[in-house]
Amino acid sequence: MRRRYVILAMLVVVALSGTIACLRVHARHPATTATESVLDTVPQIGADETPALTLDAKLAAVGYPIIPSDVPHRLIERGAYVASYDSATRQPNWVMWRLTADRTKGEAHRPGNFHEDESVPVPRASLADYYGSGWSRGHMCPAGDCKWNQEAMNESFALTNVCPQDAGLNSGVWNQIEMKSRRWAERYGEVYVVTGPLFFNQEHTTIGANKIPVPEAFFKVILLLNNPPAVTAYVCRNEKATQKQSHYVNTLKQVERITGFHFFPRVEINRDSVPLIEPRK
Repeated sequence: MRRRYVILAMLVVVALSGTIACLRVHARHPATTATESVLDTVPQIGADETPALTLDAKLAAVGYPIIPSDVPHRLIERGAYVASYDSATRQPNWVMWRLTADRTKGEAHRPGNFHEDESVPVPRASLADYYGSGWSRGHMCPAGDCKWNQEAMNESFALTNVCPQDAGLNSGVWNQIEMKSRRWAERYGEVYVVTGPLFFNQEHTTIGANKIPVPEAFFKVILLLNNPPAVTAYVCRNEKATQKQSHYVNTLKQVERITGFHFFPRVEINRDSVPLIEPRK
């Protein structure tokens, strides 16, 4: 059963020198008549190539995002990341991982293609859904964060870690934000990242026989467990961005209002905190 997404979108651009322009979107999740909530540890991908990865216990220590009870949810726990999978959109609600300085480097190679994730029931996203759709297969946990281990790299190419994404966004501002998170990991030692799609209150473009809805935007939140903890959060529309990545910065509180999710529930944090310090280039 498909759930409805109610998100009232407001783009606030502050045209003052040196001031950040933010995309602010407000959301609520209406009750539905059925919910899928399954806690499941799925088999590892590529275990025949490298020793099986283990779940990163530090993710649970900061707390998985808490989502509304009416949102379809299947927990996928893998060595590279943890994801909340939505059977209605056939995409993740969120994907979470810990990025360390040593994980920003490695020799793992990209597999030949993305692959259908047989750990989730049909209907599910397939390669055929994306062929000729005009939309790129946008990683949520990026391949660039998984170079440290071949199994982790293979896991990042599961279609449960993917959303239909504008190619210009994918290779542009979104890629710049991903590279910035890696620079932060190198500078501070480790960061925690959560990212996922956003759907506005409208009819969605769909792709493929499985009718995969195309998100209208994406969010990303990056946590540094400093003293005190600090967070930078982003919201980008699913289109080629025309502004610098700093124009899409939001506070954690704003992204929680957008999504209805509660991030890092085990961390005492100022949810209106300022962004992380810009790493040296």
